[in-house]
Amino acid sequence: MAPSRASSEWKSTACILCECNCGIEVQLGGDDGRRFVRIRGDKNHPVSQGYACEKANRLDFYQNGRDRITAPLRRRPDGSFEEIDWETAIREVAERLAAIRDTHGGDKIFYYGGGGQGNHLPGGYARSTLAALGSVYRSNALAQEKTGEFWVNGQMLGGFVRGDFEHCEVAVFIGKNPWQSHSIPRARVTLREIAKDPARKMIVIDPRRSETADLADLHLAVRPGADAWLLAALVAVIVQEGLADQAFIEEHVVNLGEVLPLFETLSVADFAEKAGVPEAQVREAARTLAGASSVAFFEDHGVQMNRHSTLVSYLNRLLWVLTGSFGKKGSMGLPIVFQSLIGGKARGQRSPVAGARIIGGLVPCNVIAEEVLSDHPDRYRAMLIESGNPAHSLADSKRFREALDALELVVVIDVAMTETARHADYVLPVATQYEKAEASFFNFEFPENAFFLRKPLLEPPPGVLTEPEIHTRIVEALGRLPEDLVEELRAALRESRERFTEVFFAKVAPSPNHMAVVPSILYRTLGEVLPKGSESAAAVWGLAHMYALRNPAAVRAAGFEGEGTAPGEALFEKIVESPTAVVFARHAFEDSWDRLETADKKINAAVPELYDTIRSLATTRPAAASEEFPLFLAAGERRSFTANTILRHPDWRKKDRGGALFVHPEDAAALGLESGGRALLTTRGGRVEVEVAVSDRMHPGHVSLPNGMGLSNQEADPVGVAPNDLTSSGDRDEFAGTPWHKSVPARLSAL
Repeated sequence: MAPSRASSEWKSTACILCECNCGIEVQLGGDDGRRFVRIRGDKNHPVSQGYACEKANRLDFYQNGRDRITAPLRRRPDGSFEEIDWETAIREVAERLAAIRDTHGGDKIFYYGGGGQGNHLPGGYARSTLAALGSVYRSNALAQEKTGEFWVNGQMLGGFVRGDFEHCEVAVFIGKNPWQSHSIPRARVTLREIAKDPARKMIVIDPRRSETADLADLHLAVRPGADAWLLAALVAVIVQEGLADQAFIEEHVVNLGEVLPLFETLSVADFAEKAGVPEAQVREAARTLAGASSVAFFEDHGVQMNRHSTLVSYLNRLLWVLTGSFGKKGSMGLPIVFQSLIGGKARGQRSPVAGARIIGGLVPCNVIAEEVLSDHPDRYRAMLIESGNPAHSLADSKRFREALDALELVVVIDVAMTETARHADYVLPVATQYEKAEASFFNFEFPENAFFLRKPLLEPPPGVLTEPEIHTRIVEALGRLPEDLVEELRAALRESRERFTEVFFAKVAPSPNHMAVVPSILYRTLGEVLPKGSESAAAVWGLAHMYALRNPAAVRAAGFEGEGTAPGEALFEKIVESPTAVVFARHAFEDSWDRLETADKKINAAVPELYDTIRSLATTRPAAASEEFPLFLAAGERRSFTANTILRHPDWRKKDRGGALFVHPEDAAALGLESGGRALLTTRGGRVEVEVAVSDRMHPGHVSLPNGMGLSNQEADPVGVAPNDLTSSGDRDEFAGTPWHKSVPARLSAL
């Protein structure tokens, strides 16, 4: 870490290492005053309330990363890079993108990004660039994690669902270890509170005995990849034993009658045996769920990046429908969000080459290479990538790198020289998340929800820009920014904010052409009068107004009064001025019923597309180990010292620096392996040498590697294994295309 000299001032910001984005305070110091010397939880943050895990203490490795880029780079014919000035970079990028658009169509320009942990504003500004180019296809990390869940939610509810773990009687974690992966506010505090309360229970479904499973009342140690059989058995117990909440169902659920026959004659004993869980435990868990006054569920990567992932999401929802676990305190609900992360709701969309289902506007990550490595006339020909490192984080990294090299143009916008950037034609360097105003749209809490516009802690170094500035310059170079309108809005701002609002809603809002590039319009007008460093917050002005217009009751309950545009304006002002997160919504748990997007405001239990798959479970078995591949690999486990790939230098890890392969003692003994030994790990995707750690937490036949390892670095050799050197893009869910990273067939041999 940095020298210990620090300023006495604590500055408020947020952690960016997981979706919780907990509020933190930072003291700056070091020889240049730019080091994060001390970090602590921010007690004034309305959601995290001073909570922060140990990973936040390592954020200096992100801010002062050694792979930092501070000048635009252009690839030479020999494959090396040369520095160029920004005027040249913007002009050439715009010209080459426009040439592809004009020759092949804008739909051949693919966008990957729009997210990144806590780095969400760039996705808004990218809308302007994509609209100017006519680009329509996009993806990001959500498409290899959550799209099956999104699709099921769309069929049954029409919105994103979250559990109230603070108040639930029973907490259920399916393929989820919040002790390490968090995703709920104050995760470890909440888990301890549930575990210590004799009136509350916790059920964990996971092959591995995780840290969360240690606290559970019931750990269902399912076989790797067999979750569908286990969840179907739980549903069947509730149906067959008459444990369903009939009053809830009659009042709030439709079309359940066509679903129940799928489970009425299902053999619970057979399904439990296939899942590898004793039937008595299955029945105990089902009865616990049915007998509780409130149940909160959380499914995550353990099942969402695994076999039958979309079906598992459906079976999970059937469990909370049958137990009446929706729309009340301590159960599931539909939070009001500041801005949805999910795209359009059009159904029937397919990718142009692979014909893969597009969910929430996202092309499945596992088909992107297939969409490129083709002679199909509609193949993608260029890619714009920001806030992501798909060459490392997507399945079958080697093939994805081949796809990048096959494209006519790759433009990467990033802080560091990532694995993806190394395959780009242009790399455009940007400010870190602590050198600009930034925000996360992972706000899913209720009954109060909060939004945090983080202010810059530091000036960016010379030579870098922010993403809003880059996108707006590209839009200007493409001739799509309406200069006359921009000048009119600037003149209105010189009069007053009220006059600006009048002109905006009169001239911009009614025009589809203007709204297509509205983030850049706002940036070039409102952004110029915002506090220094907060220019990128201009897009939040539009979001605040749209949110207030859509949710008048919730915004009034949060204290933002007035008529017309007044609540939106007041909310924006509060967001810009506040040093921490601002509560933008207050509502009751029961309000979730009003937010259902079904026509009759009831839960639709019927998802016919999945019925045949449910029936097939009776006549099939979970994927079994084979002579060639006798083990299943979980490629990408969350551990205390693993994070996403923005922490690139291995020195940040105090423990398990090399990212050992965890192996069950029985498997280790059979192979003659001991902790600290070396072994050869082989899958259909590749072969790597690994360090072994024997762990009785693993399920027999199940091995695991951590995420975020194997990163290239300018000052250190890669440490650990990049998990996606071992995965295959063809191993994916039949409905959503999400990968099977948590049950990869594997073979291990001692070296």
